[in-house]
Amino acid sequence: MEDSRIVELYWQRSEDAITETDAKYGSFCYGVSFSILRSASDAEESVNDTYLAAWNAMPPHRPDVLKAFLGKLTRRISIDRWRRGKAEKRGGGRTGLVLEELSWCIPDGGSIDERIELEELTAAVNAFLRGLSEEQRSIFVCRYWYCDSVQEIAQRFGFSAGKVKSALFRLREKLSLHLAKEGFTVGR
Repeated sequence: MEDSRIVELYWQRSEDAITETDAKYGSFCYGVSFSILRSASDAEESVNDTYLAAWNAMPPHRPDVLKAFLGKLTRRISIDRWRRGKAEKRGGGRTGLVLEELSWCIPDGGSIDERIELEELTAAVNAFLRGLSEEQRSIFVCRYWYCDSVQEIAQRFGFSAGKVKSALFRLREKLSLHLAKEGFTVGR
C-alpha cells in the first residue's frame, strides 16, 4: 500500500492504519529498535509504542516521508527505553558507547535547551552530512543513527573493522571542527 494511503488511514482513525504500517514497515522499525536495544522483547515493545505514537501524532501531523517519520519515532522511543533500562541496571552497552563517541563533538544539553538552538544544531549537522561523500555519510548514519556496530558496518561495506574505526574517528573530528566553525561550543 502506498504511504499516502496509510497516512490517510491514520487520519480516518482506521485501525487498518496500524496493520498496514506493520506490514510495510514492521521489520524496518524492529531493526532500528533492535540495533539500539539488543533485546527482541524490548524491540517488539518499542515497535508497538511506535505505532501508538504514530496513531497519536496523526492527525494533526501528516508526515511527508512515512518511513523516516516511523524511523525517527522508533529511534527516539528505543533510546528512551534504553536510557530507562540503563538507569535501572546501570549497565553499559553499544548504545551507550555510540552516544559517548559523539558526546565530545556535540554540544552538551545545557547549550541547546532552547528550541531555536536545537534547530540551528540540527541544520549544522545536516549541512555537515550533505558535505560528506555518500560512503562517509552512510557509515556515519549507520553508526550514529542506527547504532550499528563497527563489525556490522565493516561487513555491510566490505571494509576491515580498523578502516571503519578510523573513518568514524575522522568523521567525528570533522563534525567537531564543523560545529566549532558554526559557533557551537564543543568539548572533549
